[in-house]
Amino acid sequence: MSEHALEHAYAVILAGGSGTRLWPKSRDNTPKQFLKLGGKRTMMQGAVDRILPLIPWERVIVVTNEKYVEDVRSQLPEIPAENIVAEPDKRDTALAMALGSLIAQSRDPEAIAVNIASDHVLINDDEYRRVVSAAVELASHKEHLVTVGITPTGPNVNFGYIKASGTLMEIAGYDAHKVESFKEKPDKSTAEKFLASGNYYWNANMYTWHVDAILAAFQQHMPSAMPGLQKIADAIGTDQFESVLAEVYAEAEKVPIDIAISEKAENLVLFAGDFGWDDIGLWSTVYELGQKDDLGTVVVSDADDESTVLQLDAKNNLVGTNDRLVALIGVEDLVVIDSNDVLLVLPRDRAADVKKIVQQLKDQDLKDYL
Repeated sequence: MSEHALEHAYAVILAGGSGTRLWPKSRDNTPKQFLKLGGKRTMMQGAVDRILPLIPWERVIVVTNEKYVEDVRSQLPEIPAENIVAEPDKRDTALAMALGSLIAQSRDPEAIAVNIASDHVLINDDEYRRVVSAAVELASHKEHLVTVGITPTGPNVNFGYIKASGTLMEIAGYDAHKVESFKEKPDKSTAEKFLASGNYYWNANMYTWHVDAILAAFQQHMPSAMPGLQKIADAIGTDQFESVLAEVYAEAEKVPIDIAISEKAENLVLFAGDFGWDDIGLWSTVYELGQKDDLGTVVVSDADDESTVLQLDAKNNLVGTNDRLVALIGVEDLVVIDSNDVLLVLPRDRAADVKKIVQQLKDQDLKDYL
């Protein structure tokens, strides 16, 4: 493993999302990356903690939305102020990743960007860092864009899949596979076939690339974006940066990196990730990954102090507290989420239906609850 390659590695933390699948805790003003979902640290803090043994604070760049800048500063006080980049609008992952990459390249012409979601959970941080190190090593040669595909542990229908073929090379003991295609979220029978084939991986949007390589990919596969990216690159470090960013974002296409680049790129390779991963998109997943008490109940709270939950003939519940006492009697397998202005109660196996309630709120223009 080349230490030289890691010296050029920058962590690009993507923290601009505002997902509502974990409503009512995760909302437009408090998205899940800023929440504690079972640990002492928020999800974003955990993402940074995980990469710091490889990449120091001065090379951690957070790309977030304008309205979340203060949240980032509060949760990551060690980060240099100039490393928090505020997007003026939401344009999905292609532009966010390109922006982070350009900021990195402005500091180091040989920059390698390691794109990291701020709202995912991993189990084995050491293994994750080993895989990232291999990805950085391969990306440093500028010939390949690298993704880490998660080895599936079951026929999950909530994730996209990546189909990969045989081994192209070995880096630091990890096989690099050629990416053949991307598959959208499948139905269960299709997911079971994917799993049985052995060459499909969950798509976790874990991309690592030399900035020269990703800019070449944009030039080839999305040339319409290049004038705007060049404007941004020229404005970095100047007084015009914010105004140029606003101008470019106002005209930019809203497109995810998979559609913009990954599905078209012939030089995309994949390392398998076997470090325990989930994007925690459902309350049922929070329960599955959480620390259970003797009654099988999981309690999550944003408060620093332990919240009180009383249980009588109750078991296997998920409780999200809001500093108020929660008492459960004779119930099991429930999700009970208490927030300042909303109480959500549902069976754990109906967790996917939270999005339907959120849609009702949108349809009824109840914006204060979003």
